[in-house]
Amino acid sequence: MTRSLQAVAYHRPSALESGPLGQRLGLETSRGATPAGRVDHPRFFSGFVTEPRTAAAALLAVADVAAARYWQPQRPASYDPVVTGSGDRLRFESFSGCGGVLARLDILSEGLDGGEVGHGTTNVDVNHPLREALSRVGSDDPLHLRVGPEELAVTTVDGAVIEKKVPLPDRWLRGFAEAQVVAAGFELRAELPAAEAVRFLRGLPRAGARGASRGAMWVVPAGRGLRPTTRPVPGAVCLPGPERLSALQRVLRHATALRVYGPAATDASPLAGAWEAVLPGMRLTLTLSPDAARGFSGEGGVLDALAGAEAAEDAELISVLLAWEPRIDLAELAASAGLSVERVRAALVHLGTSGRVGYDAAEAAYFHRELPYDSDRVERHNPRLKDARALVARHAVTLDGQMATVRAEDGHVHRVRAEGGVLTCTCLWWAQYRGGRGPCKHALAVRLVRRGETGVAGASVEPRTPVTEGDVR
Repeated sequence: MTRSLQAVAYHRPSALESGPLGQRLGLETSRGATPAGRVDHPRFFSGFVTEPRTAAAALLAVADVAAARYWQPQRPASYDPVVTGSGDRLRFESFSGCGGVLARLDILSEGLDGGEVGHGTTNVDVNHPLREALSRVGSDDPLHLRVGPEELAVTTVDGAVIEKKVPLPDRWLRGFAEAQVVAAGFELRAELPAAEAVRFLRGLPRAGARGASRGAMWVVPAGRGLRPTTRPVPGAVCLPGPERLSALQRVLRHATALRVYGPAATDASPLAGAWEAVLPGMRLTLTLSPDAARGFSGEGGVLDALAGAEAAEDAELISVLLAWEPRIDLAELAASAGLSVERVRAALVHLGTSGRVGYDAAEAAYFHRELPYDSDRVERHNPRLKDARALVARHAVTLDGQMATVRAEDGHVHRVRAEGGVLTCTCLWWAQYRGGRGPCKHALAVRLVRRGETGVAGASVEPRTPVTEGDVR
């Protein structure tokens, strides 16, 4: 797994302090993106949260996911969450170290008081002393929240910073890209009132020996709650790795409802889903990959967007029009860009591949953010796309109407054909996943050739001598 080190610098550690007017929670920011460009230590908010205990518990839940590995947990992870100021809310996001759980806390306008919310995205420091302090918040005393440095610190800081070197696996970065594509296909499947939500979540099985996953389970709405079912009957919801919802235990006593989002079940294959705890003035959502051993990075939902020339060109235009909207209006954006809604949606998926937009299932809408990482790495280090472009550059693709032949490096020859708008292939990847984890590298290569791309600068695609059917493997 490819990794790099990301330098994250803060003026000082984040801290929770007590004073005569209540508690003050100072969350320190690193270098981030804002409407004014890249800024060291941007400031997004200074004011009060309306529900101190709930906010503290929900922030801890996000930190729990950032520090967790639900698959092979013997290697601890620790990633600073990402915070986005959207003008009317603050969004805190973190990915588990295994890349299979995305946590997002939306502190909405009704959860904030006495301050304006800025615009931008950056990392926020959540250290161990802060986590211990947050776990002791047990009263409704006023809690002042500051996201970003004090005004005085901006002008008098002597240059000293707290710097962390954190590993950033490429699969973790790709997970941010894939999760928004997956979530865009979710619909609300069930909503449980508080009492039923508590009963259901507390009754879930825990992880097995050494953190082994219990696998996927299926539940179906029954009355006001959910009951287990042995198979995906109509209306059933998949819960892949129920132990991965453990972070929701932090906020159970504050929750007013539990909402479940996911795709329609078509067979017994496990499915991704989002589980949202509705809290006073905020929402905490955990989005789960289809399997505890299967991170979002391998889902392949972004590959078509990355391989599309038109979507890439449209994305450049759309990116200029984005303005840190908490909810992107597709029709309004399409009118501003002079494009169809379908092309705008494809462009947003393309922007999502570099983490520049996310998707909120609760509002069925994309939102603008700019991850504080090297966005080009998502495409540059995507193995299937790299392999597809290498095939194109080696002139390994021969087109023949709706059919195509791809000669792999090992000499195997694969047939790619268009069936109902989907490219099927004779390779083992297609046989195993049937498109459930995105296109294989051979289908991607064919798509690139059909769109006139060459894989590398200066390369051209030339016809090859057709192979016989007996050569296909």
